[in-house]
Amino acid sequence: MSGELGPVVRECVEGYLFAIPPLEMLVFRRPPSRGRIWVPVSGKVEPDDADLMAALRRELEEETGLSSPRRILDLDWQVPFRADNGETWRLHAFGVEVDRRFDPRLSREHDAFEWVALPEAERRLHFPDNREAVRRLAVRLGAASPNV
Repeated sequence: MSGELGPVVRECVEGYLFAIPPLEMLVFRRPPSRGRIWVPVSGKVEPDDADLMAALRRELEEETGLSSPRRILDLDWQVPFRADNGETWRLHAFGVEVDRRFDPRLSREHDAFEWVALPEAERRLHFPDNREAVRRLAVRLGAASPNV
């Protein structure tokens, strides 16, 4: 991407669901109409959301049925990007700890999910910023680098 992105006009959130021990991540696959790529939970901050955390909790509930995560970790990862409409949007990444027995209820946004080790999550996740968020989550949790 070349040139300046311009002012941020939309905020977005991403939730990287994980369980420990052992440290594993829950990854989600988009349906064929959305490229069959592997992604975290994600979505736009809506006008009714009080803040980023409220937006994240809403997205978690909508996309997986999760209403009570064990804890949420700010990964200190904000990524501006150019949206399909040409606007500049910004992602805010969070680690979301869940019970390993958590069985997500998928929305129409995903057609599959799988628990995987961090190196596999890093390989599967489609976007470079997703892979960086996995590395940041590993560091935040004091784990070895996921690609080692």
